[in-house]
Amino acid sequence: MPAPTFFPHFSQRRLLLIAAAATALASGAAAGQVQTPKVSPSTATLQSAPLVPLVSLPDFTPLVQRYGPAVVNISTTSERDVPGAGNPFPPNSPFYQFFQHFHSPDQQGQQPPQEKVESLGSGFIMSSDGYIVTAAHVVRHAKHIVVTLANHHAYPAKLIGLSVRYDTALLKIDATDLPTAPIGNSNDLKVGQWVLAVGTPFGFSNSVTQGVVSALERPLPDDEYIPFIQSDVPINPGNSGGPLFNMYGQVVGINDQIYTNSGGYMGLSFSIPINTVMSVVDDLKAHRAIQFGYLGVEVQSVTPDMAEALHLNEPVGALVASIEPNSPAAKAGLRPGDVIVTFAGKPVYSVGQLPLLVGTKKPGATVQIGILRKGKAIDLPITVGALPNPQKTSALETSPTPSANVEKITRLGISARPLSSKMRKDLGIERGVEVLDVHNGAAAEAGIQPGMVIEQFDQQPVTSPSQLQQLVNAAPADKPVPALIRQGKASIFVVLRLPKKGD
Repeated sequence: MPAPTFFPHFSQRRLLLIAAAATALASGAAAGQVQTPKVSPSTATLQSAPLVPLVSLPDFTPLVQRYGPAVVNISTTSERDVPGAGNPFPPNSPFYQFFQHFHSPDQQGQQPPQEKVESLGSGFIMSSDGYIVTAAHVVRHAKHIVVTLANHHAYPAKLIGLSVRYDTALLKIDATDLPTAPIGNSNDLKVGQWVLAVGTPFGFSNSVTQGVVSALERPLPDDEYIPFIQSDVPINPGNSGGPLFNMYGQVVGINDQIYTNSGGYMGLSFSIPINTVMSVVDDLKAHRAIQFGYLGVEVQSVTPDMAEALHLNEPVGALVASIEPNSPAAKAGLRPGDVIVTFAGKPVYSVGQLPLLVGTKKPGATVQIGILRKGKAIDLPITVGALPNPQKTSALETSPTPSANVEKITRLGISARPLSSKMRKDLGIERGVEVLDVHNGAAAEAGIQPGMVIEQFDQQPVTSPSQLQQLVNAAPADKPVPALIRQGKASIFVVLRLPKKGD
């Protein structure tokens, strides 16, 4: 009995057609009628030439064997308040928050109970005498820090210092003759280059993952002073603070964070460039204060509508919304409405690039800043200042102004009044009008609300409600018009589109 033949993806009709074709070929061959297609010499040459790959896959074995021992595991112990301690109600109960507010231990003068929290991270040895670099968020608030080497020897570690803004920390252990990892130059990195991460993801020590550089100098919303290296190297919880190696075995970054919707790796990993890290480490080691460059401006994005309103050719740069009094920007002659397009010779395409460029400049350095003012290109010298420490400000209060000074600006859809002397002093401004009421119209569509201050309209300073009325009446209909709006200490430009007069 012949063995069965299976064709799971072919129907009986297809099998019959194939059999018929085979029979025809056989009969044709018997009759000498089968013709072989002619192949030109050039085609034959192309087909026979071996393909040479432009790049070859790397072998990471020598790198891991040589510098893997310089990577360490960092375990920390910290304390935190026990959430819901002593609360008899579950968190989803409507009485949970009520009990927390009125019956929590701290409301009765008692300290809430504490619980220990253990966490893991990574780092690398930068010098044989025991200095170790890691990410600040790995060791911040830690009561105890333990560093475990690749040979499983564990040492208590001392925190020399850390920078929250740069998310970099320096540790020290009491040991000598330790293996070290060489420091590279992150400025030499290029998109597409291979990189390697070594760390302790989920507690699995000395785990090795690889990928390529996806982008450079990537700004992130919550870390505006770090020009991140973006890669597709798999990084997970526990990798933070570990080194990112190039193919020469040099550390070019420390692994810091991922972007994810699931809590795990999704192909977007971000590392702090080693040049940024080492500038911080040098200051920490020398016990110097870490300073950041400062201009004293609030900036916002240039949208297509805003670019049209400001008569710009394209929506690029950082739009200056407000300037701190006596700041480096004020002394240099910057004004609200200026668009910063270059800083220290580097282009500023988007608002997120400016903090990176300014923050890395040493205070006292003088650079050229390129701006567009009413469509005209201007270069200004500016001396970078030092970022001041944040100070708490009290809530602003407004004093009443006689209602006789209130003016209704129908075409804008608001009622406005002059600024009181107290509001001028509290806000630190000399001009503008306060918005009292907002009706249906252009202002409401732009998000203007009562209590806000209109400082500029169509790039003209606003001095009084009557003058604003004149500016509004002179503005074109259905064209974007920029207006500078202030709320509290913050200012922002909005785009207004006014209706035709009489509508």
